[in-house]
Amino acid sequence: MTDSGDRIPDPRFGRPHVVLLGAGASLAAFPNGDRRGKRLPLMNNLIDVLELGSLLDRHGIAHKGVNFEALYSGLVTSGQHPDVIRAIEASVFSYFHGMRLPDHPTIYDHLVLSLRPKDFIATFNWDPFLEQAIQRNYVDRRVQPPHIACLHGCVSLGYCDRHKPLTFGKANMNCLRCGEEVKGMRLLYPVTQKNYNADPHTIAAWQDTQMVMRHAYLFTVFGYSAPTTDVEAVRLLKEAWGDPSKRELEQVEVIDIRAFEDLEKTWSPFVLREHWEVHHSFYHSWIARHPRRSCEAFFNATMMCAPESERPIPRELGFPELWKWYQPMIDQENEYEAKRAAEDHHQGVTEATQ
Repeated sequence: MTDSGDRIPDPRFGRPHVVLLGAGASLAAFPNGDRRGKRLPLMNNLIDVLELGSLLDRHGIAHKGVNFEALYSGLVTSGQHPDVIRAIEASVFSYFHGMRLPDHPTIYDHLVLSLRPKDFIATFNWDPFLEQAIQRNYVDRRVQPPHIACLHGCVSLGYCDRHKPLTFGKANMNCLRCGEEVKGMRLLYPVTQKNYNADPHTIAAWQDTQMVMRHAYLFTVFGYSAPTTDVEAVRLLKEAWGDPSKRELEQVEVIDIRAFEDLEKTWSPFVLREHWEVHHSFYHSWIARHPRRSCEAFFNATMMCAPESERPIPRELGFPELWKWYQPMIDQENEYEAKRAAEDHHQGVTEATQ
């Protein structure tokens, strides 16, 4: 069902919607490349897209048909070719750092606009698209975005660990607390040594993700294949989600174009009975059909037997019109939070005078 948009469910449900992004999410958002047509590489074609073949050939390193992560891991663990390793790392950073969002709204813009400050996006992607989408949709409009965590680093973000807690900011900028330049995030890990305790940023990113996942009501996996090279990441995610038998009210949502049988094999350890669903398009998800109210809509449908009419993202709108379409929901959220803060203050004053 689709309604006229007159009724917006109250933003009362406090538990978060957690979204996990993999390379497939960026590929789905930009199948023809970025603003300038720059291709988005995956691990099975990264060597070709970044034109690393000539570098590897000069050093006699076999690479035809080799997965990039496996090749990089082999170089690091062998202790050989340190100059090649540095050149590869510089090429990866430079390529992804130069990518830019198209000028029109994309899946990433729709994603960040359709989540609230209570919600959380954890991403394995190096590309800057998520950060760019948040910048252009939230920062200038002085609206709070969903929280994000970069589990494998990001070319456009950095951190300062000279104080606690860490301060995060744009790469090559200065820390807002101490004025020192923020450090770039580590991007590449040998697949046989994916030690997420390697630096303070990855520790903080995984701690935040695990903490929020424990409280998640909806868990959406978008374009993440959980490859065998990420066995440690999948273990940490499973540990945070916990025993599926204790997740009787929650729902897992997978957005992926792979065959259902493959997805079932990957994600069944997270699922209790029928408490999951698969979509081949982001625009079929709870996020896109009930933007900024996904948890409320799911709760009303499953617990209250009162399904909400869908209010799907209007994909045809440009930015000013799109922001205008979202604004009544944001205003409602602000009113609700202000009312709740006033009630909490009143209760605190009452208790203090008793």
